[in-house]
Amino acid sequence: MHFMLPGQQHPHARAVSEAIERAREGVASMAGCEPFELVFTGGGTEANNLAILGTAAEAIERDPGGGKHLLVSALEHDSVLNAARSLTRHGWDVEVVLPGEDGVVDADRFADRIHVATRLVCLQLANPVLGTLQPVREVADLCHQRGVRIHCDATQAFGKMPVDVSQLRVDTASICGHKFYGPKGSGAVYVRRGLALSPIGFGESREMGLRPGSENVPAWIGFGAASTMVGRCAEEASTKLESLRERLIDRLRSAISAPVHVLCEQSLRLANTIALEMPIESSRIQRAARQLVFATAQSGAPPDEFTRAARAIGRSEAQIGRTLSVSLGWTTSQDEIDQAADLLAEAVETG
Repeated sequence: MHFMLPGQQHPHARAVSEAIERAREGVASMAGCEPFELVFTGGGTEANNLAILGTAAEAIERDPGGGKHLLVSALEHDSVLNAARSLTRHGWDVEVVLPGEDGVVDADRFADRIHVATRLVCLQLANPVLGTLQPVREVADLCHQRGVRIHCDATQAFGKMPVDVSQLRVDTASICGHKFYGPKGSGAVYVRRGLALSPIGFGESREMGLRPGSENVPAWIGFGAASTMVGRCAEEASTKLESLRERLIDRLRSAISAPVHVLCEQSLRLANTIALEMPIESSRIQRAARQLVFATAQSGAPPDEFTRAARAIGRSEAQIGRTLSVSLGWTTSQDEIDQAADLLAEAVETG
């Protein structure tokens, strides 16, 4: 039955439409918003593009003679940075705001750069490499005081911590299903009630007229189911993950004679994400500990997200080469943490 597309009047189609709306209710409950404030997408990248480009287009349609200034943090995902930069072809001035060495973009840095021509600010909630949490609520309040919209890429935070987009006070926010065990190719953009976006794709009118094309029925229903699970378990998962994260750090520092540096250790961070500068190159650790899966900087141009985040907080190329990022999941056990620490320590001491 779920193979059918909604929108028709026969019973099978209505059943599919009802299933999608139940999924939307599940995502909305997790995100802290109303179902009608969610537009389903094909993932976080599409959600970011729709939010940024749709906001920019709507702003120009509403006020053709208004300013074209956009602020974006240097820590953003490529789908945010590249969407913003694409607007320069249409006369927009896109300004990148750097974080401090603590991996946080201070609200004052945005305050100093917002001016009469500013239309949009983009600030992620959590960084996938450093794990740092950004002052989204504070920046959102600042933006609204000055009549500026704010978009938040919240994809990395859902499933690792409780997130309530209404409490963040953002205008738009992106959600990605596969970040919390939902289907790949599922996502949504939150659009605060009363606000308008302009569509950036064209075809049959679907998803409040903002996303043309056939509904991805199985992905969106799975997205809703995963969201329901997150709504019940996110806080408990965060507590468990933080304990495992600290255990891994403590065991590494006990087992390795040379210093192990945790990037942005004093900042508020995701419970499951650890960026570690090790005593030797991460490529040597990868060769020696092939059983482990972790992220490292990838060589080549343009720089990948890992490299951009590390450079943004002032890390040297040598330091970046010794850095790796570890992510923990809901099913990670204490035994696995201990095994990972032993493997990393052995790779360092013998490498």
